[in-house]
Amino acid sequence: MVVVGAGIAGVACARELARAGVPVRVRERAHVPGGRMASRRFDGRPADLGAAYVTVDDPDFAAVVDDWRAAGLAREWTDTFVAYGPDGRREVTGPMRWAAPRGLRSLVEHLARDLPVTVDRLVRGVEPGPGVDGDRCAAVVLAMPGPQAALLLDPALATATRAAQAQRWSPALAAALRFPARRWGDFRGAFVNGHPVLSTLCDDGDRRGDGAPVLVAHTTPGFAAGYLAQPTAAAPFVEEAVRDLLGLPEPAEHVYVHRWTYAKPTVPGGGSYHLDADGIGLAGDAYGRPRVQSAWLSGRDLGRALVERLA
Repeated sequence: MVVVGAGIAGVACARELARAGVPVRVRERAHVPGGRMASRRFDGRPADLGAAYVTVDDPDFAAVVDDWRAAGLAREWTDTFVAYGPDGRREVTGPMRWAAPRGLRSLVEHLARDLPVTVDRLVRGVEPGPGVDGDRCAAVVLAMPGPQAALLLDPALATATRAAQAQRWSPALAAALRFPARRWGDFRGAFVNGHPVLSTLCDDGDRRGDGAPVLVAHTTPGFAAGYLAQPTAAAPFVEEAVRDLLGLPEPAEHVYVHRWTYAKPTVPGGGSYHLDADGIGLAGDAYGRPRVQSAWLSGRDLGRALVERLA
């Protein structure tokens, strides 16, 4: 049994299989697990460039979050964001948002700690059988955005290919901006509505709890689409937009831009996962709202379905 993709959906799926005694291997093309719960280190500290936070309303996922809290990996951050829009600035209250002092990637790494995860392992193709790169498997899970999964699937795996190609995703750029000092007012995160460049903005020093003068901005899909080929070229425009929004007098000391070609699903899939007669499973937050919890539930549910099938 092979799971391709060590984001939270793939890891949640593999944990269910391993817990039931089903032999499973996880293959990840990146250097570390995490997927879109990605963190990148700058000056020795992580900044979250994928998911901005974790929210929870499912009791099973709440138990996972409690484990992270007990391990010192997650903490309650805020239930209040600022909303910027045509009518000005206002505060909006919502669910409690959880943050990770060591970066959200550390949460996935914690879940994967007892799993056989192989990183830097690019998968070339998934064949009927099923098989991965010519190796026969009991089943294969592709825990990644559908467009990426479709590129790996042999066209003969028609059911999974159709399911993967039916997904629709929007892009985004994520920019980490380090400033000389904290010159902005009291805010933790912001929704930026109707802006040509920005969609959300987070105070990463507040989110991380170390007070670092670091902001992380996520752009609109429309803006991102123009810079997917060369995301670094977007840096001055994102910086200008952030400084203008917050009235910052000083330029950033450093700006790093990360490209997410498949940042957010725009058309939810039916059910919480895909599993077909060919032994191909698809999991992720495309099966639900674009949330960390949705991805975890998708992987968990697919893992349970595979246990029933393979037991």
